[in-house]
Amino acid sequence: MIKRAFRPAARPSWSRLALAFGAGALGALGQAPWSLWPLALCGFAALIWLYRHTLSAPKAAWIGWAGGAGYFALALFWLVEPFLVDIARHGWMAPFALFFMAGGLALLWAVAFGVARRLGGIIALVALWTVMEMLRSVLFTGFPWATIGHIWSDHAIMQLAAVAGTPLLTFVTLVIAAGPSARKPYVGLAISLAVLAAAWGFGAQRLASHETQNTGKTVRLIQPNAAQHLKWQPEHIGEFLQRAVNLTAAPSDTTPDLIVWPETSVPYPLNDAPQVLEAITRAAGGQPVIVGGNDRVEDGWRNTLALLGPEGQREQVYHKYHLVPFGEYIPFGEALSKLGIRGLASRDGGGFSKGPGPKLIDLPGIGPALPLICYELIFPRRLRGLPRSNVILQITNDAWFGNISGPYQHLAQARLRAVEQGLPLVRAANTGISAVIDPWGRVTAETQLNVAAYLDAALPKPAAPTLYAQFYDWPMRVLLALLLVWRIAARRRLSIDRVPPQE
Repeated sequence: MIKRAFRPAARPSWSRLALAFGAGALGALGQAPWSLWPLALCGFAALIWLYRHTLSAPKAAWIGWAGGAGYFALALFWLVEPFLVDIARHGWMAPFALFFMAGGLALLWAVAFGVARRLGGIIALVALWTVMEMLRSVLFTGFPWATIGHIWSDHAIMQLAAVAGTPLLTFVTLVIAAGPSARKPYVGLAISLAVLAAAWGFGAQRLASHETQNTGKTVRLIQPNAAQHLKWQPEHIGEFLQRAVNLTAAPSDTTPDLIVWPETSVPYPLNDAPQVLEAITRAAGGQPVIVGGNDRVEDGWRNTLALLGPEGQREQVYHKYHLVPFGEYIPFGEALSKLGIRGLASRDGGGFSKGPGPKLIDLPGIGPALPLICYELIFPRRLRGLPRSNVILQITNDAWFGNISGPYQHLAQARLRAVEQGLPLVRAANTGISAVIDPWGRVTAETQLNVAAYLDAALPKPAAPTLYAQFYDWPMRVLLALLLVWRIAARRRLSIDRVPPQE
């Protein structure tokens, strides 16, 4: 099948491929910061329509690949931003990074479309497409950014994530988009509208029946706004550090119970800078402070979150363990380093070392918290396997992500993690957007992007554990497996299908 797929006769016309690419790009407009879900649904519906009018599996795979390429090219175009921080060194990689990422992820959609065409029917496509989106969380260390279900991160339907996570959001999205391609389009469209209304109604009711309740604790988020291209310049290091110290010491009507600095906001090795850490806690008036920095360890450097005590001592430490490929480390690093290719966020020309794994830290007066550093937030599975915490704590340096879509998409995923777990989420971001989020994904306080600021906000109470927090992806895995087994066993045309016309 793979060999035949590259023959000219097995490829759809260029006009169809262009239409599929455009439909995929339209689907990406549902992602933050646009959140145009009606256009996204039209894009996915167009891709399903093209699939229904494609006779062969190779041609269907090409349609899926072109649609995925368009989708990921637009949804992930912020990927070029990190390469522009040091244009002279990394700028040449930017177009290749976007091309290979979009084209590579699109291969998963190609598999879904091609195999579904073999099985027959849009039910198989909806199931396999959802499966491929779920696989993005684990393949090659995983990259579940801009998943289809994320188009609902600013809308009531997001509440379905409390039931079965983002995979359920993706599945429902594709079910809605598939309606117009039914054997009887008007019936299919009516079903789509009914599913949309039911999902929206569930979310609206859930939001209306749960008000944000606060713990009585106040957190202060520090946003120093250190531009990435200046952050490590010797003449600016002291400036940004002093700015963060001043924001920490800023007077307020309410004394913060916890102060949180963003990722790598301390520019010196944490285990070699006791005077700096003491100055930070002195500015905090002895209140506990979370800081982000680097630790020098035997096997190199670790990206670190540390809880500082009243005298600046490091009372608890968490080391990031899910590192960013090509950012914090390079796969096949020794070979590629000889070509001058190193991680964008590497330290002193070398990569970072993994931490020992997930853990909870105990915040004075607040209780157990689940620490996450930047990229770790996008993986729902990283929030499992530990005792339940009272809050999710993320520190991040979103300065790498540019100003257009990356920071907004990262915030959107933070909102989804809060809904999935039924936990409040506190995030401090270097250039923004710093925010406090309640267990239903509502942003209760936030900063603007690219401003130096501090934010004092009430800490919400956690909600009861959600179904997703208890069962993770297993309900969706079972549902999708049953659909595919049924489709394979049936091997006959379903009532929803029709014979597509000749191309």
